[in-house]
Amino acid sequence: MIYSIKGLWLTLVSTMNGLRSPVTRQYPEQGLLWNHTEAPTPVQDRFMGFPALTWDGDVVEPYCTGCMICIRNCPTQCMSANMKDNPLQQEGKSSRRKIIDTFEINLNRCILCGICVDVCNFDAIVMSHEHEMSTFQRNGDRVNLPILLEIGSKYQRETGWTPPSKRTKPEVEAKPSGEAAAASSGESATPEASS
Repeated sequence: MIYSIKGLWLTLVSTMNGLRSPVTRQYPEQGLLWNHTEAPTPVQDRFMGFPALTWDGDVVEPYCTGCMICIRNCPTQCMSANMKDNPLQQEGKSSRRKIIDTFEINLNRCILCGICVDVCNFDAIVMSHEHEMSTFQRNGDRVNLPILLEIGSKYQRETGWTPPSKRTKPEVEAKPSGEAAAASSGESATPEASS
């Protein structure tokens, strides 16, 4: 009996206006008017949205080489790609022998698992913050290389993303030399001195 009263009291309190602020938001708009728009819900830094391809601004080409390791490891097989010879490598401007020619992801099939990001050896794919890309067409969420690069560039700009291979590592403190280490431990560094 007491639990029923508690439940009724909770329902009464939550339905009364002004006593408790809502913890949810109406999607995509707040309020009853369809033309009333509100700022999108902010996402956290670690939020994993749809995958996107990254752009190498130093060489002016995508990081993706078309190695297809992300495609082979994708559990839903929602990606497809082709590679070509890199013309910038032949000119001596890039170290990548191959470069991505076409890349497509079916976002309707993507489960946002992040395996493609984990297995990529070239820092070429990231889980962006994009999550509102619904369409009314069946194949409307099939995104190609230019769109994936656009989403990736937007993610790079907004988050200040740099590839893990180019991030500065903290300086390792200089280790003492063999003689100094041996002296500090009370041992001799040379075998002649210990005998």
